[in-house]
Amino acid sequence: MTFLRATFFRSLYAILLLIAVLVLNFSMMHMAPGDVADTIAQSMGGADPEIMAQIRADYGLDQPFLIQLATYVGKVLNFDLGFSFFYNQPVVSLILERLPATLLLVLGAQLLALTLGVVLGVISARNPNGMTSHLVTGLALFGYAAPVFWTGILCLIAFSLHLGWFPTSGMRDVTVAGGGWAKLLDIAHHAVLPIITLCSVYLALYSRLCRTAMLEVLGSDYVRTAKAKGLSARQVVYKHALKNAVSPVITLAGLQFSAVISGAVLVEAVYSWPGLGTLAFQSIIARDTPTILGILFFSALVVIVGNLLTDIALRLVDPRVGGKQ
Repeated sequence: MTFLRATFFRSLYAILLLIAVLVLNFSMMHMAPGDVADTIAQSMGGADPEIMAQIRADYGLDQPFLIQLATYVGKVLNFDLGFSFFYNQPVVSLILERLPATLLLVLGAQLLALTLGVVLGVISARNPNGMTSHLVTGLALFGYAAPVFWTGILCLIAFSLHLGWFPTSGMRDVTVAGGGWAKLLDIAHHAVLPIITLCSVYLALYSRLCRTAMLEVLGSDYVRTAKAKGLSARQVVYKHALKNAVSPVITLAGLQFSAVISGAVLVEAVYSWPGLGTLAFQSIIARDTPTILGILFFSALVVIVGNLLTDIALRLVDPRVGGKQ
């Protein structure tokens, strides 16, 4: 009952936080100079005051701020994110259309970072003072310190422009003929550099955390007991120590998942990857307010729901996380 009660209050808090984000996003866009009517008028090459007044009436911009805010929140709660005047289609359709590309990038980067991070963390922890450990530490610090867009540009110059191993932009090659496998291989070929670029930052986090956790576990009593029983170093590491050392890494990966999506915006901009990041960038250039607000809402939704699910999972795995209720 305590778990259900805690989950209920966490869910309620998440809903209130989401509404607060909605209000804040709308207020900031409202305070920005210009509005939808100005943008539409510029795209038309100008408009007289009567047409401007009609456009503002059509979009509800002639109403007081609080009425506009209440109308917007009500529409969002009914899963209506508005209509994009730049793309001439509903914002929900735009987001759902671009979401698979972003998910491919994010999930690929997370799986690669998690796998390599654990492997490198274990290798460096087995010989913490060796050359391999220092090399992993240096690479981790470089990956964490380097801005993701800078890493993307370097990879683009090196592997696309100079070596020609990978495409420079996009997700597909329209000239590729063939069935499903040919298309899948083409998408995978385009996705290699964006995934590696996004992976670099989180690989540094996971490898360092796994190394620290492994060093702590390898010094524990039950590991010493396993060694005293005559088990090989491989059995001690992979059968006993790794199970406990990988838990904090998986927890961090769950918490970082929402952050990876926000980091994907810069990567998509560098590689012209047709996901939510590129959509956000193009919408900002076009001053497409409904689309910008829709993407901001969706990003906040992913962050809040991701943190909520991670919190619930941690409570299920370890009831002590929630403390005394």
